Amino acid sequence: MKRNFKYITVAVLNFIVITVIIILSVTGHSMAVSQRYNFTADIWKNGSPDSFAQNSVFLSEDSGFSTDSLNAVRAELVKELQNVSIEPDGKNLPYAEAYSTPAGTYTIRGDLSGKSDAVLTAVGGDFFMFRNFKLVSGAFFSDGDLMHDGTVIDANLAWELYGSYDVAGMNLYIDGIKFYIAGVIENPESEPELNCIGKTPRLYLSYDGMADILKLSGSNENSTDISNKFSKITCYETVFPNPVENFAYNTIKKQFEEKYADKYSIVKNSSRFRPSVRSKAFRKLSDYAVIKNNINYPYWENASRIVEFKLTFIYFSRTILLTVPALTVLWLVILTVRLIKRKKPAVMRNISVTYSRIRKNFREKILKKQEKV
Repeated sequence: MKRNFKYITVAVLNFIVITVIIILSVTGHSMAVSQRYNFTADIWKNGSPDSFAQNSVFLSEDSGFSTDSLNAVRAELVKELQNVSIEPDGKNLPYAEAYSTPAGTYTIRGDLSGKSDAVLTAVGGDFFMFRNFKLVSGAFFSDGDLMHDGTVIDANLAWELYGSYDVAGMNLYIDGIKFYIAGVIENPESEPELNCIGKTPRLYLSYDGMADILKLSGSNENSTDISNKFSKITCYETVFPNPVENFAYNTIKKQFEEKYADKYSIVKNSSRFRPSVRSKAFRKLSDYAVIKNNINYPYWENASRIVEFKLTFIYFSRTILLTVPALTVLWLVILTVRLIKRKKPAVMRNISVTYSRIRKNFREKILKKQEKV
């Protein structure tokens, strides 16, 4: 009776533990996929058998990294790829990149009476692919557009300006400079993003568009130097070929670690939410509590860092709980081995008897066949 109670207790304990493990796994996965911007490599790969990894570099305002620095970085990155036999396809880069920087808060007006403050972000490259925003109406602008007066606004700003979300093609004015609404995106949905983005609506425009604002509105005293005046980059992102583990990360890091020293940080987006990575990060939780640089992370990165912090506890707890079924399996193996050893003489006798019967029956069959012949 006591033995049966012990087995029942172990079975119930394992059932509870495994149920909790499943709940933690589902919760962790759901939290990770809510941060869509970390999975751009899957979009870029688009079924390709080649391996790619996403990495993000965040820089301080005074780092000196700018749009003028991009060509030098691109040349070095292409050279590193050529060293592993990956060649560019014509003029196209063999990887995806995006860059951006906050451009301040401005009052935005529409053709009607609507107006609202908005946080502006200057963007370039494949920025909207990396953000994975959901469009409500319209489309994204790109670097290849002939004109640079397109903007992408969030649903909050669209409603404040025109009382509608279907406003693609409508005009808006930033410091009196006319732009048009290329697309409207949904407001953030996940709790971490909502906590980090704030209540002020968002507007995204090109670097050239931002330069026009500074030049035409008189915000820049030296208008002839506008291309250099507004060229800083505080967020540089790539989806880079990764033929071997950490090749992409090490290649990108190499471009920043010497020149920009303590003025940058780099994130492995593609692997940051893996259970094994987050479990190991439990020993370095102080990295989230202590600010070691003066980098102002964009809201999407701050949201992902919150998720990282939570997932560290979730997956570390899951790892601890996994020891229960693991120890149970070990215990069952030991019991089985002991049972076999204890029953071995009887088992061997039964095997011997069975073998003798089989041989006897086989011989009798052979004799009967010989008698018939």
